[in-house]
Amino acid sequence: QVQLVESGGGLVQPGGSLRLSCKTSGFTLDYYAVAWFRQAPGQEREGVSCISKTDWGAAYADSVKGRFAISRDIAKNIVYLQMNNLKPEDTGVYYCAADDIEFRCPMATISYDYWGQGTQVTVSS
Repeated sequence: QVQLVESGGGLVQPGGSLRLSCKTSGFTLDYYAVAWFRQAPGQEREGVSCISKTDWGAAYADSVKGRFAISRDIAKNIVYLQMNNLKPEDTGVYYCAADDIEFRCPMATISYDYWGQGTQVTVSS
């Protein structure tokens, strides 16, 4: 049974940092693509970053390039999202998602069947 559990959200001031964790179980992490999405109130869920299951690397939304970094610890079955220089527009519920996807990971919600419950990130002074 595939399970994803996010943690690490919270309230942070603009310019601050947070590291989100996505604890996975029920599958072998290096065989699945994993992505982070976020959803602000009244807006659609949008892709933030993803990491492919093999050597196809990672991808980032333009809005977070240079500030966010995705990584994974296969031994711990955790995918991280390091978020630096946070801005108020980064506020939202952050979800991780996973699926057995070949080649480069997509950042489209329709591509992923497995989702976590989300963790709230609020960037405010």
